[in-house]
Amino acid sequence: MDKFVKSARKFVLFAITCVMMTLCLSGCAGETTEENKLKDIEFTVVGEDQQPESLKEIIAEKSAEPFQISYTLGEELYIAVGYGEQPGGGYSISVNAFFETEESLVFDTTLIGPGKAENVTNTPTRPYIVVKTENIEDKAIEFK
Repeated sequence: MDKFVKSARKFVLFAITCVMMTLCLSGCAGETTEENKLKDIEFTVVGEDQQPESLKEIIAEKSAEPFQISYTLGEELYIAVGYGEQPGGGYSISVNAFFETEESLVFDTTLIGPGKAENVTNTPTRPYIVVKTENIEDKAIEFK
């Protein structure tokens, strides 16, 4: 009987380990990687003075909270990402990657905090970035 219990415990432990490994591996399989990349997308970072008025209004409404917006105007596609209200100044946003896959456009950004040596204000800010590119029809935008 003792031998049976030990064997059953080993089997249960083995089964749990297999299930956990399967879940971990399947979780990673659904992510878009650069292996799926068809090509990099060329873009231009646009300042507030170059943004369409209607896009500026949308950003003003949403900027207190984090947001992700795509805005099409004719042949141009604008993508805006904001990180909500921050406690002070000195923040910037980096575009890590912008590329096309079979199904989507992948837009990856990072909020960069102020450096330790920077002299920043204590006035809250709402950092965001807007980029302009060619309008690519029928592609979803995947924000990362």
